[in-house]
Amino acid sequence: MKLVYKILASLVAAEVAVQAMMVVLGDAGLFKYVEQGGVIDKASAESSGIEFPEFFAFMVHGMNGMMVIPAIALFLLVGSFFTKVPGAVRGAALVVVLVAVQITLGLLGHQIPALGALHGLNALLLFSAAVHAALRGRRAAADATTRPHARVETVV
Repeated sequence: MKLVYKILASLVAAEVAVQAMMVVLGDAGLFKYVEQGGVIDKASAESSGIEFPEFFAFMVHGMNGMMVIPAIALFLLVGSFFTKVPGAVRGAALVVVLVAVQITLGLLGHQIPALGALHGLNALLLFSAAVHAALRGRRAAADATTRPHARVETVV
């Protein structure tokens, strides 16, 4: 279970990195689209009339943030109860709370754009918490393999 904990925590951190890559890719494509004469308004956005190659990145960012990362974080929390990593439950619970805050900030950022700054800051906190949990799992797994095993002697 220590390996599962380490892998799930590492996956959360990797997914947060993918999120950052996707949002910047989408923004860069959007700005290029506008610079080349493309027009963005409410009607075109709602009708999927926006046509630039990087638009898919916004969809990946949304689906990843609303479905994939929360699922991994919940699996991490469930797994933390079965691993013998010190502080595993607390670390996984922190990841789940930060994911919930991240989703909330992302959704509210559409009404209050200033929350986008907190969305970015919370992403860094989430990434850090996931990396810390993964390193804790890695250390626990390494300790388990380097510890000498007790020999079982049979009495005849």
